[in-house]
Amino acid sequence: MKLAAAAYPMDVLSSFADYERKLTGWVSEAARNGAELLVFPEYGAMELATLAGLEVAGDLEASLRAVSDRVPEADAVHLRLARNFGVHILAASAPVFDPEIGARPVNRARLLTPDGGIGYQDKQIMTRFEREEWGVTGGAPLRLFETALGKIGILICYDSEFPLLGRALRDADVILVPSCTEALAGFSRVRIGAMARALENQCVTVMSSTVAACDWSYAVDENTGAGGIFGPPDTGFPPTGILAQGDLNAPGWTYAEIDMARIGEVRETGVVLNRRHWDDQSGRAQDAALRKLR
Repeated sequence: MKLAAAAYPMDVLSSFADYERKLTGWVSEAARNGAELLVFPEYGAMELATLAGLEVAGDLEASLRAVSDRVPEADAVHLRLARNFGVHILAASAPVFDPEIGARPVNRARLLTPDGGIGYQDKQIMTRFEREEWGVTGGAPLRLFETALGKIGILICYDSEFPLLGRALRDADVILVPSCTEALAGFSRVRIGAMARALENQCVTVMSSTVAACDWSYAVDENTGAGGIFGPPDTGFPPTGILAQGDLNAPGWTYAEIDMARIGEVRETGVVLNRRHWDDQSGRAQDAALRKLR
């Protein structure tokens, strides 16, 4: 299977047709290069707020609602592209007001398949900006998606930094990590988290990023990132764990081809068996007692 991780710049859009053309260009390029699973980043959908005007796009609360209102149209475009190009697409996540969850929006990524299937994953743990300034809240619990490509899980950005969330997706063959990070430190945290989850679960993780400045938005004004695809540094995978790594802040796709059988093999016959030995921690992990040196 060939994977594609986006380093995606958000644009000021003059019409929804511009958005359709942009997405079509990105998806068609990845499909021409043989990609079967395409991963767009966290909050990449914020460019949809510009369709309501730059004043709305620059207003924190108004931008949330403007993007949420456009998500059904965006999903229809992604479904059409998934069907036409025969690919699976993780659409860029978006703030979504879901009355079944609460009054505040969730950060929602949607997975779309060539046969018309659609599933969604909400971010679990909010960053300080999301909870203290933007008012975005945690949504529905983690899900594992059974697809024609294998079992797929999603950890949105900050979620990838929490090992118990990764452990909940231990049966995933591939974990997708869409991200939106302002600074190199944030990008590094998510990248390290994505690599750690690949190590612990002995699976493949795919990190996508927003890139380039968006001076029209207070929420996503600065972006640092790159695409990256990682596996366990063990039998059948690169010794660094890095299957592919894009150049920092360079828009475009990062590709890697993986043999799905290698995931099962490393889980059974790896030099180490992190996934199998996870439960060995339970009897040994406890709060460290404070001791004085003698």
